[in-house]
Amino acid sequence: MSKWDCYSPESKHRIELKCRGAHYDTLLIEKKKYDAMISKADENLDIPIYINSTPQGVYKFNLYLVKPKWEIQYHNKTTHFSNNNKIKKEVAMLPVIDAEIL
Repeated sequence: MSKWDCYSPESKHRIELKCRGAHYDTLLIEKKKYDAMISKADENLDIPIYINSTPQGVYKFNLYLVKPKWEIQYHNKTTHFSNNNKIKKEVAMLPVIDAEIL
């Protein structure tokens, strides 16, 4: 599984995409994905971007500009696959008010 979904060589954006079925005032990002994107972006002088869609809009975060507050939570091992066992994940909640609305 890749740690990001898209790469634009033209804009040098490394992008993770999420589609949420419900709207939330904060959007979850996993630390392992965040760390991988930041590390690869640092290596290649890219911009790490996190984009979430919800029924109320599409929200873009430049991960260099956010200050995540990490916490441990229990979540399904996978979201859209058959393994929904709960495991500990280190996550942060990004407020949509801090996002660029696309």
